[in-house]
Amino acid sequence: MAKARIVYVCSACGASSPRWRGQCDGCGEWNTLAEKAASPAQPRTAGASPLYSDKPVSLSGFKAEAAPAAPTGIPDLDRVLGSGMQPGAAVLLGGEPGIGKSTLLLQLAGQVASANRKAVYVSGEESLGQLAARARRLGLDHPGLLAVSTTSASDAAAALAEADTPALVVVDSVQTMASSYADGVPGSPGQVRAVASELVDAVKRGSSTLILVGHVTKEGLIAGPKILEHMVDTVLYLEGDRQHFYRILRVFKNRFGPTDELMVLEMLGDGLTPVPDPSTYFLGERDATASGSAVVLALEGKRPFAVEMQALASKSYLAMPRRTALGLDLNRLNLLLAVLEKRLGIQLGQSDIYAKTGGGLKLTDPGLDLGLVAAVLSSYYDRPLPPRAVFWGEVDLSGRIRPVSGHDARLKQATRLGYEPIFHPPAEGRGVATLKDFQRALFGA
Repeated sequence: MAKARIVYVCSACGASSPRWRGQCDGCGEWNTLAEKAASPAQPRTAGASPLYSDKPVSLSGFKAEAAPAAPTGIPDLDRVLGSGMQPGAAVLLGGEPGIGKSTLLLQLAGQVASANRKAVYVSGEESLGQLAARARRLGLDHPGLLAVSTTSASDAAAALAEADTPALVVVDSVQTMASSYADGVPGSPGQVRAVASELVDAVKRGSSTLILVGHVTKEGLIAGPKILEHMVDTVLYLEGDRQHFYRILRVFKNRFGPTDELMVLEMLGDGLTPVPDPSTYFLGERDATASGSAVVLALEGKRPFAVEMQALASKSYLAMPRRTALGLDLNRLNLLLAVLEKRLGIQLGQSDIYAKTGGGLKLTDPGLDLGLVAAVLSSYYDRPLPPRAVFWGEVDLSGRIRPVSGHDARLKQATRLGYEPIFHPPAEGRGVATLKDFQRALFGA
């Protein structure tokens, strides 16, 4: 049991002090400060569930009643979570302000309520009037969709312990909640840890699914102690450019499924809508006749999709030519330019090089290397690439093209989309092995 902090409270005016004083600073009375516990010690309950025990239990022959996962009503979200909403699971959703976290979770709660199940949305940021207005705008009018406006973690935990157990409880957000088992203001590391511990402990003893919303720092990390991510079963992150319509829901941790899944959503007037087939969603209105444009089959999660890689090489009038990358790592661009100069003898030292991914998408797939090289060469020679060409492969420092993960999935997707020719690392007697072979295949001798 955690030790409770001691404060001294004035019996005349109620002012508190961290140490004893002869005279109260609040009212000036003498000898009125009395010792008092600032907050109760956080209890550690045990034995409330057959899955919990405060004594060692042999795992040999131990059988727990496995409750099936409940569908969310959004098939793509079920795939991301593993198989749906797991009973007793705690999920943490992070993302930048205004990216659509609250909208997505309110839609999810509405989907659960529409299936004649109970969903509770606990908000510490919005009033009930604001929640009701947003629910009407999204077309969510279901009797099973309940809302609570509070900043008390005990109120949120009470929703998980009700006799009529809800299927889903959303707490928005963990940084706005306050626990009586810790000191400090809401959002402080101690409060975030105590709030998460209280809520996760409550959900583990029932059959509900808990989703916590987490704020992010300016570095893009979930605010609060790192232990917050260890306490939950699943960590999701909603990202995207607010200047574009798309959003991507990524999985960073999942005890019930793979961690390499993602979900593409589109922000419309009635909320976030899953993109059924994102394979060509990010291409947009691409001009295949322009130089410096290449189509890459990127693999994010297990689903490959086509992305336009753009590059512009122009004569520089600066002492230090510019190198700019949007949507990809600038160090990767500089590395590939150095390999092109060394292995192909191309003089890029007097050229400004700009590179970006179409649609504002941010990618880290190493298979982008070959498409980025193709776009740079196309712009440098000012010659367009074949209109239906597609690329993937990693380029190493020796100028060789290395295999990347998901080759079979990319090849199957490229064939399904009708791309030809296909440039990829050597596999089954096909593909390009070096940059020189790649340059010769694209632009001849």
